Amino acid sequence: MEQPVTVGRATRSPGAESEAPEALMDLGDLVGESLTARVTLDEQGRVTGWNTGAERLLGYAARQMTGRRAADLLAEPIPVRGGPPTLAGLPRWNGDVALRHHDGRKLTVRVLAHHRAPGTGAPAWLLLSALTRGQPRPALDESLVSWSFAQSPCCALAIYDTRLRLRRANEGMERAMALTEEEMLGLRVSEIVDNEAGERAERSMARVLRTGEPQYEENYLRAPGETREHAWSVFESALRDAEGTIRGVCLAAHDMTEQSWARKRLQLIAEAGRRIGSTLDVTRTAQELTDVTVPDLADFVSVDLLAALDDTPEPRAQALPADGPVLLRRVALRSVTPGAPEAVVAPGEVDSYPEGSAPYESLRAGRATLHEVTDTALTAWLAHDPVRAERIRAFGIHSVMTVPLVARGTTLGVVFFVRHRNPDTFRHDDLVLAGELAARAAVSIDNARRYTRERATAVTLQRSLLPQRLPRQAAVEVASRYLPAGGHAGVGGDWFDVIPLSGARVALVVGDVVGHGLHASATMGRLRTAVRTLADIDLPCDELLTHLDDLVARLSVEEEGEEGVEPFGDVGATCLYAVYDPVSRHCCFARAGHPAPAVVSPDGSVELTEIPAAPPLGVGSLPYEATEVVLPEGSLLVLYTNGLIEDRDRDRDLDAGVHRLRESLARPAPSLDALCDTVLADLLPQRPADDVALLVARTRALDASQVATWAVPDDPSAVAQTRKDVVAQLERWGLSDAVFVTELVVSELVTNAIRHAQPPIQLRLIHDNTLICEVSDGGNTAPHLRRARTYDEGGRGLLLVAQLTGRWGTRQGAWGKTIWAEQTISLQ
Repeated sequence: MEQPVTVGRATRSPGAESEAPEALMDLGDLVGESLTARVTLDEQGRVTGWNTGAERLLGYAARQMTGRRAADLLAEPIPVRGGPPTLAGLPRWNGDVALRHHDGRKLTVRVLAHHRAPGTGAPAWLLLSALTRGQPRPALDESLVSWSFAQSPCCALAIYDTRLRLRRANEGMERAMALTEEEMLGLRVSEIVDNEAGERAERSMARVLRTGEPQYEENYLRAPGETREHAWSVFESALRDAEGTIRGVCLAAHDMTEQSWARKRLQLIAEAGRRIGSTLDVTRTAQELTDVTVPDLADFVSVDLLAALDDTPEPRAQALPADGPVLLRRVALRSVTPGAPEAVVAPGEVDSYPEGSAPYESLRAGRATLHEVTDTALTAWLAHDPVRAERIRAFGIHSVMTVPLVARGTTLGVVFFVRHRNPDTFRHDDLVLAGELAARAAVSIDNARRYTRERATAVTLQRSLLPQRLPRQAAVEVASRYLPAGGHAGVGGDWFDVIPLSGARVALVVGDVVGHGLHASATMGRLRTAVRTLADIDLPCDELLTHLDDLVARLSVEEEGEEGVEPFGDVGATCLYAVYDPVSRHCCFARAGHPAPAVVSPDGSVELTEIPAAPPLGVGSLPYEATEVVLPEGSLLVLYTNGLIEDRDRDRDLDAGVHRLRESLARPAPSLDALCDTVLADLLPQRPADDVALLVARTRALDASQVATWAVPDDPSAVAQTRKDVVAQLERWGLSDAVFVTELVVSELVTNAIRHAQPPIQLRLIHDNTLICEVSDGGNTAPHLRRARTYDEGGRGLLLVAQLTGRWGTRQGAWGKTIWAEQTISLQ
């Protein structure tokens, strides 16, 4: 009779793991190590371990047996049903063995042998035999059985005594362990189940004996001969007699495999919904599908898209070729093996799949397929693909699933699911789960494809509308950068421009259209064209923005859409317009809802120009004001859009962005291009959430010797003297070749001013890369070209000026107008 264990009445929660060290009962003392004969062998069958139970059973001491062949102890060959066993290929063996005792007598012993997998660090074989199995069963056994079945309704039951030795097991437990009650009798649970689950269960049972509290745990076991791992809900409880004394432990287990699989499936679907489609990038979305499904569903997963879709502007409902092999481009893969050596096709490569191959048939039929490598369809395909067949043999691949990627009626590609490390073959439930995950991923991949296509179109359109190269002019040295958004927002409507103006001046523009995509890019193009047109007629900064505001308001009305047409939404934009004059070094600024420009002085100090705030374009009703400042030669004008200083994803406000911009601009840079790169690196993440336009201009100043100015009397006789003065100045500049044309231009413009305009009249020549002639007067009427008749005495002056010069025009000022003409000196 086993000794009962009496415990106190202290309350303890089930599954408690921590006890004080002094309260722990020595497990070896509890179970009686010597009650089981334990022997370990290496792969050659030599004894590596021999406990006191083995010494009691056969009479040999451990020092006598260590290193000897275990077969030397056999009294007769091992009887095995069905013929001699191939022990090396068995995970476990049990049966009766005739052994020779040290004193020469023969013993028939019931042995349970576990074969450990290579690489575990444990001996190859563990042989066990219970020494108590030959003892008569005490009457208590029957009571234990009745108590267990009365107190536990679970299907798999086992009764253990206070030494944690099995006394009874029902049919459910026999099926779960693939052993009969007779074969398990007298063994510990850790000896019946030779893995961590058995040891964990035994520790829990020991805790039941110590505390009297029930314990609960979940175990995952694969019985010998089973092709699939089972999930078990294990409940261990104390068995008490009428006085409350613990007489044993009942272990009850319920097979929760289906429930566990359903729970894992829901978790995997939830995880897929959270992780797949986090970006609008085709490759990353495909990679997210493989990351979610390895290793939870498969050991190797690849996503292959139809190569026919690579250059397709619009997705076709049927992208599969009418005949011939299917070409698939691999866009993502993942494996439980580092480096994915199972893969025959590397990411980015295209492979051909002939008729009869698994992906071909899956795509043609439009349904998921499941194959084991021994299937006829798979072996027929692999017979013509030796490389793939060799990889399957090398890695022990045993089952494959192919699942088409279909979204919105369009076939996009196929997903391969492969198992080789997981011994369970794919089942129908796995195929259903793979189909659901692939369907989710297909929609995200199709969204990414559509976004990528639209974004590429928008980027192309936007870049075509931006300056391809900045115009040559004398007023400033410029450098620029444009970065399209890298996140979900897509391409926006940021733009910049450099516009040469009359009188060697230059206009610098930066703007930002509200919204993203093709519509924003198209609107940007319209506004940029409007700014260039308004700048060409030399409107002052504030007036130009007023006209631009009217244009945006009209566009908003147009965008309300016709009946039945989906509108794009309100049109809005911000803009900063600046005009710099290298003669006076004056710079005029006006802005509409746009960040103020930064000015870096030659000494390195950085300041933001104070420009009156004004609403964005399209709001209307409020005037725009201009600010004029004098800039030292060599100053830097820095114009930018808010994407440079504002980052909504990182919650960075404008003030923090402006502070970082000022710090970046204060550092010396060898060139303007280097400065642009430094600013972008300091302020932007790798994938900016908004478009960014940056324009940096270093101011130049024309020397006084390059400008000549004369006040012209309001008298026709003054024309002759003016011509003489101009010729003398051209001689001093070394421009003798330009004398003839310049005399004609000056004569015509000055004569027209004297005849048709109002004083004061002023003539100015500017010599830089070009020769500019300007005549200003107090009148407001603008001249225009007209065709003179044969006998007309006038009307040919401006036509002659237009023919002889590169370009000409007129601009209005605060007190009159200026007519100008520009010659390209190198052509004279």
